[in-house]
Amino acid sequence: MSKKNKKQPIKASSTRSHVAKTLPRSTRRLPVWGWALAGILFVAAIYLAVRLIGVSSPATASLPDEITPQQAQQEYQKGVYVLDVRTKEEWNQVHIPNTTLIPLDELPNRISEVPNDQQVIVVCRSGNRSQQGRDILRSAGYTQVTSMAGGLNQWSALGYATVSGP
Repeated sequence: MSKKNKKQPIKASSTRSHVAKTLPRSTRRLPVWGWALAGILFVAAIYLAVRLIGVSSPATASLPDEITPQQAQQEYQKGVYVLDVRTKEEWNQVHIPNTTLIPLDELPNRISEVPNDQQVIVVCRSGNRSQQGRDILRSAGYTQVTSMAGGLNQWSALGYATVSGP
C-alpha cells in the first residue's frame, strides 16, 4: 500500500471541534433546547409589548387616554357623562354642573353606577386621580373613557362653568 492511499484514523472529538471551528456560525446547529428558549423569549416579548404599549382594538381606540379642558368643554356641551373622582369635600368647594361624584377610593365598588354605553370623561383637581379612575374603568371593560388633563384647576382657570355646594 502506498503512503497516499493509507487512511489514518481520525479522532471523533478532534473532528467535531475542528469542524465547529471552521464552519461559519450561521451553519452551526442550534440545540432543541435553544429553539425552545428562543420561542419562549419571543412569546414573552410579544406579551410584554402588548401589555406595556397597550395595543388595543379599534373599539377601545376611539378616545385618547387624555383630553384637554377645551376638548372636555366641547364634549360636555354635547352632554357627555362626566365623572368626578375627587373627595366629597373637594366636590362641595367646586365642581362642574351636572356631573357625577364617585370618589376614587369608592370607584371599584361603585363601578356599576357608571354607564358603559356612552362616553365618560373622568375629572379630578389636577389630572392625576382622573388618570387612575380612567384606568380602573378600562380595566373593568369600559372602552369609551378618557381623562381630562389639568383637572378642575385648569377648567376653572379657563372660566368654564362651575358650582359650589352639595
